[in-house]
Amino acid sequence: YRDTLPEIRAICMAEIGVWMKKFHQNFLDDSYLKYIGWTLHDKVGEVRLKCLQALQPLYASEELKAKLELFTSKFKDRIVAMTLDKEYDVAVQAVKLVISILKHHREILTDKDCEHVYELVYSSHRAVAQAAGEFLNERLFTPDEEAVAGVKTKRGKKRLPNTPLIRDLVLFFIESELHEHGAYLVDSLIETNQMMKDWECMTDLLLEEPGPEEEALDNQKETSLIELMVCCIKQAATGEAPVGRGPTRKLLSAKEQKQ
Repeated sequence: YRDTLPEIRAICMAEIGVWMKKFHQNFLDDSYLKYIGWTLHDKVGEVRLKCLQALQPLYASEELKAKLELFTSKFKDRIVAMTLDKEYDVAVQAVKLVISILKHHREILTDKDCEHVYELVYSSHRAVAQAAGEFLNERLFTPDEEAVAGVKTKRGKKRLPNTPLIRDLVLFFIESELHEHGAYLVDSLIETNQMMKDWECMTDLLLEEPGPEEEALDNQKETSLIELMVCCIKQAATGEAPVGRGPTRKLLSAKEQKQ
């Protein structure tokens, strides 16, 4: 991990990750994990990326996740900070790793950590924003049919399962205070969360009078829901990403950078 050539450092991080997965009895402990942790600070993006990629299958394993608790507590702040990495490929991988941490070590992430990732749904880089959208789905927008069981509108129409999620989406949009960027928020979620195309649910929230167990949408929430719905319909119809949101830029290897 101290080699002067970044290519060697990258290969070593990739290989130690393989060893930790295949021979976890011998290598998946903190005496080896610390090398990956330290190298998360490497000045070369390709090396940082290999570190994150080495960790991903370890966090995804139910069998191995318990051995990562000390490592996670030590290096969680660095991994969260890497979601803002200047190299977009690294930032995307960091968000994916934070999603794995959320799934398997949920209690370790603070509200501040989560808010740090939430903001990335407004990133100008599409892959980063969509990865952050997946984090939102896992943290905030998970369907729960029991939440609307028995809930009806004033005239007795049963509320659809996505109703509480769309209410939460509107609240998230308002609290983010980036009201001119509704299209960015929609683009971050529309490919991974089916509530973004639940027109009936959105229309019911706008047109149906709330039932006795519900809170009515105020003017700000109605306006925000209409804006988000328009953005959803436009993107679903055209398939076009919002203006200003760029595609994924491939991370160049150290060899390619020299060329």
